[in-house]
Amino acid sequence: MAHHTHYNESEKNIRTAFFLNLFFTIIEFIGGFLTNSMAILSDAVHDLGDSFSVGLSWYFQRMAKKGRDEEYTYGYKRFSLLGAIINSLILIVGSVVILFNAVPRLFHPEQPDSGGMLILAVLGVAINGAAVLRLKRGHSLNERVISLHLLEDVLGWVAILIGALVMHFVDVPILDPILSVAITLYVLFHVYKNIKESLHIILQGAPIDIKMDEIEKEILSLDDVDGVHDLHIWSADGEYNVMTVHVVLKQALSMDKLHKLKNEIREKMQAMKIQHSTIEFETPGENCEMEECC
Repeated sequence: MAHHTHYNESEKNIRTAFFLNLFFTIIEFIGGFLTNSMAILSDAVHDLGDSFSVGLSWYFQRMAKKGRDEEYTYGYKRFSLLGAIINSLILIVGSVVILFNAVPRLFHPEQPDSGGMLILAVLGVAINGAAVLRLKRGHSLNERVISLHLLEDVLGWVAILIGALVMHFVDVPILDPILSVAITLYVLFHVYKNIKESLHIILQGAPIDIKMDEIEKEILSLDDVDGVHDLHIWSADGEYNVMTVHVVLKQALSMDKLHKLKNEIREKMQAMKIQHSTIEFETPGENCEMEECC
């Protein structure tokens, strides 16, 4: 139930961010034409791409709430993860475009018109900042990646605001591309971490915050358990963790006792952030083919 609530909250957060970003993108295009500022028009194009990626994430987040069916027996939770990967790739492309345009200006700086840029910069920080704060309340990897999109916009507008103020009083046009390069490198560093985490989940790596030896130790601490093998733990989407395990018993047990033992193991696993456990019991001396091959 709590996980379902997280998905509802995630969808609301992403929907709010989408409409805020799209609304301000329209303002940027209008403001860019009125102020005759190529910098603002370029940022408007970038924000339009952000709006597309956030809208895509909203769609995937809604898909992630669907229950399992015959085609996707684990449900649609990983669609949220797919949205995070696509957004990361879009962010990389956008960052490369920014660097491609910013680096030449380090050698041939241009003095922009700082007039209407200040007003638009204040609006940009306020509106995009509100969207970032909304997503910071979320839990999903998808939300964290989208918040990077919007954080890039916030930092970009802070750079424009500071640069416009300084260039209004001092002739240092090179300040703008310097800030742009620094912000883009900062965002790319965090994108790298998110892509690394996403690929780790897709390749069914064990959740980083769960220790396999501690899981095995907890199961072995139960009186009726003699051994554990074929232990596998992975995550569906970075939040919902799944485990399969073979548990060797000290002696054969009745169905009632097996049911009780299974519930005890599942309760321990729930406390260790494993939401779904599949447990197979084995009697002493039983030959398990899985143990031989895995």
